[in-house]
Amino acid sequence: MSDTDTRDPTSLRTPIVAVLGHVDHGKTSLLDKIRGSAVIEGEAGAITQHIGATAVPLDVVSSIAGDLVDPDDFDLPGLLFIDTPGHHSFTTLRSRGGALADIAILVVDVNDGFQPQTLEALDILKRSQTPFIVAANKIDTVPGWDANENSPINDTYERQSDRVTSRLDEQLYEIIGNLSDEGFSADLYWRVQNFQRNVGVVPVSAMTGEGVPDLLAVMMGLSQRYMKEEMEIDVQGPGVGTVLEVKEEKGFGTTIDIVLYDGTIRADDKIVVGGQNDPIVTDVRALLQPRPLEEIRTESRFEKVDEVSAAAGIKVAAPELDEAMAGAPVRVVRDRDLEEVITEVRAELADIAVDTAEEGVVVKADTLGSLEAMADALEEAEVPIVRAEVGDVAPRDVSVASTADDPKQQVILGFNVDVLDDAERRAEQDDVTIFTDAVIYQVVEEYEAFVEEIEQAQQDTILENITRPARFRILPDHTFRQNDPAVVGVEVDAGTLQNNTQVVKFDGNEPERVGGIKGIQEQGEDIDEARNGDRVSVAIDGPTVGRDIEEGDRLWTEIPEKHAKILEQELTDEIPGDELEALNMYLEKQRNRDPFWGK
Repeated sequence: MSDTDTRDPTSLRTPIVAVLGHVDHGKTSLLDKIRGSAVIEGEAGAITQHIGATAVPLDVVSSIAGDLVDPDDFDLPGLLFIDTPGHHSFTTLRSRGGALADIAILVVDVNDGFQPQTLEALDILKRSQTPFIVAANKIDTVPGWDANENSPINDTYERQSDRVTSRLDEQLYEIIGNLSDEGFSADLYWRVQNFQRNVGVVPVSAMTGEGVPDLLAVMMGLSQRYMKEEMEIDVQGPGVGTVLEVKEEKGFGTTIDIVLYDGTIRADDKIVVGGQNDPIVTDVRALLQPRPLEEIRTESRFEKVDEVSAAAGIKVAAPELDEAMAGAPVRVVRDRDLEEVITEVRAELADIAVDTAEEGVVVKADTLGSLEAMADALEEAEVPIVRAEVGDVAPRDVSVASTADDPKQQVILGFNVDVLDDAERRAEQDDVTIFTDAVIYQVVEEYEAFVEEIEQAQQDTILENITRPARFRILPDHTFRQNDPAVVGVEVDAGTLQNNTQVVKFDGNEPERVGGIKGIQEQGEDIDEARNGDRVSVAIDGPTVGRDIEEGDRLWTEIPEKHAKILEQELTDEIPGDELEALNMYLEKQRNRDPFWGK
């Protein structure tokens, strides 16, 4: 901060809370419950709907939490819940230097335990070092549960039968065990002494409201105790925020929904917003917030406001926002030097820029934060990226992907995005494969399976066109014809004897070509190849038995040097052990003569 630090310890902003977890574990219903209880507890105006967020003031928190929260113990003004649980990627939305959320609730269904998105959410919380608590939801579904609407967890727990409590304990300890597997020390929240070192688990029901008082009390307590300093804001300073969503709004054109986490934004401010190419400099036309519930009948869903202070969710209407990106920084210029603000926005965007390579896959994601998380996951999987952008999969992404030389890279990986129709059509024409999913590591796993399939097919094709190693011997008393061609009975000692290959005999280490195999028969039937242990009759064009070859001779398939090199360097895992043994013996003989043969 500059010397003129106008942060004010007496003006604290509300902590920003993100709710995340697996698809149907109850994130939305939990938010709805908190909202609903707040509306019942306070007058309708007590709880304010922001854009993309819900503000629950301290007095409302206190009336829901009852004895658990004494408003006199707190100087934080309440809690601001981010309402976009649909983007579980939302937790990767960033603020300056970290996650946008100050604190998070990870919702886990007690019956269902940890699921793919639960693990992914934990991974994101770990990376962004966001403190969190676990809401163990749906306790009311434990068989035999006796519901006590909106009561604190300990009160309702004591009213349950032993059978019910032991069943619930079992489920809760399973969740605690899962957390421990992921490297988090956790316990039921009333047993946790230090929330900075241990994760508190709060049993709740989004349906009955049981445990919701505890959840709010723990959120308030944690924020007050560990985050108070971070909540000190620059009351009159120029606003700083993050874009939640970019969307068209009737009568306003392209608007951005933002969460403001510092300072203020006014209806006449000049702002700088992170864009797809360069930072966008524009002037605020209107600040819009949802109308209060009781006025919802009026024409417009929004009302204009003159000024908003952190922390708040607000819709900003301004020209030229088409290229704004979800997850990008927003800064108010006011009395600062414009270039300086542009530089700050650029630097913040550069922090999240994805390193791209000359060749690789195309990556699309719904926000900058999730793009970053995708890039991290792909880097771990050692998958290079040629281009990474926020937004739906469009025809130009298909054009980029289709120019890759390697079929494994003619691919687009999309996270939480749609594929536009014309992009889908282009992809079919240009043979570009598109993978999309709402779980990052599932996109990566699907892609890895696809790569494995291609590599297997490539190996199979190479193997089909390569001469396979084989060692075989002519059986005594098995000469059926002496020459033109010689027909003899043989036993394959190692490897795969193929038709239409050349045959050599080693004199010491000197290979001497004796002729070519023109046919293989097993019990009178023509076959293409014989394997280790088979006894077959072969027609060899070239030699005469008794002069060039003898019964009892050991013969080898002649392997072209180039084939030997590919077999040794690329295909040792693809061929059977006995064939590898034949190859190694063949190489050894050749290399005794010429140490660099086949290298």
